[in-house]
Amino acid sequence: MVYMTASRPTRPTGSLPENTPIRTLGAHAFDFSKRVAVMAVVNRTPDSFYDRGSTFGFDSAVAAALAAVADGADIIDIGGAPFAPGPELPVADEVDRVVPVIAAIRESSDVVISVDTFQPEVARRSIEAGADLINDTTGLRNPEMATVIADSSAGIVITHSLAAPRTVYAKPSYRDVVGEVIEFLRRQANMAIDAGIPPERIILDPGHDLNKNTMHSLELTRRFSEIAALGYPVLAAVSNKDFVGETLDRKRDDRVAGSLAAAVVAIMNGARIIRMHNVRPAVDAARMTEAILGFRDPAYLRHNMGERND
Repeated sequence: MVYMTASRPTRPTGSLPENTPIRTLGAHAFDFSKRVAVMAVVNRTPDSFYDRGSTFGFDSAVAAALAAVADGADIIDIGGAPFAPGPELPVADEVDRVVPVIAAIRESSDVVISVDTFQPEVARRSIEAGADLINDTTGLRNPEMATVIADSSAGIVITHSLAAPRTVYAKPSYRDVVGEVIEFLRRQANMAIDAGIPPERIILDPGHDLNKNTMHSLELTRRFSEIAALGYPVLAAVSNKDFVGETLDRKRDDRVAGSLAAAVVAIMNGARIIRMHNVRPAVDAARMTEAILGFRDPAYLRHNMGERND
C-alpha cells in the first residue's frame, strides 16, 4: 500500500498528536497518524451475541480467521468467553478454546493475533502460544493482568466497562458518559504504566454498549475525538451492536451498513482500530476513509486522467 508523503492536509479532524509513535504489534508496525487497522472478530463460543456459535468449532474458527486475513484484516481478535451476562467459564476451558486456535493461525500467518479475555492466566497462555495483544473488556481491573502484560512483549487494549464480566448491570447511568469514560481510561492507562507496561503498548477502547445504553453509545461515537485526545490509539468496537440495531430498527444480521457508518464516524474522529465482524466491507470503508483524509493514495488513477473523459 502506498501512502501520501507530500501535500497532505494539516492534522485532519481526529488525527493523533504528531508525537504519537509508530506502534509495533507482533511482526507489524502501524503508523496510526495515517493508518486504520481492521480487527476481525472470531468467537470460539457457543453463545456469542452476533455469530451465535458459527465459529465455535475449532476448524470453523481457524478457517474464519484465515479468511479474514485474506479479506484484509490486520488483527484477528479471538474470544473464548463472552462479556455478556451468563454462566462463568472455567479458565481451563477458555484456554482450551483459544490457545489451539492461536497456534493454528500462527502456523499459517504473521497477522497480529489478539485475545479477548479478562483472565490473567488465559492471557499468559495465549501470549506463550503466539498472541500479540490482549483485549481486556474489564480495563485491567485485575492487577494480575497488568503484571502478565508487563512481563511480556504483548500490547493491551484497556476497555471501559462497569460490571463484572458475565453479570447483569441494570440501567447504567452517567452524568457525562464521555467524561466518565475518559477519566476511567486515563486512570487505568496510568495504572498500567505504573505496573511496567510501556505506553507504546497501550490501546484504549471506550466500550460501546458495554454497560451503556444506545444514547450513551451514540454520544461516545459523536464525541470520539475527546477520547482520541488522550493520545493513545483508540479502538472502536461498534460492529453489529445493539445501539446500531436500536437506532435503525434492524436485527443482528441486518446491521452491516449501520455498523460501517458508525465505524467511519469514529475514524473521522480519531479511531485507529475498528473491531468488525464483516471484514471485507470494513476494510474498504477504512481504506476509503484513509484516502478521504489524505492518508493514502488511491489504488490507481484513471478517471478523467487522459485525453478523453472516461
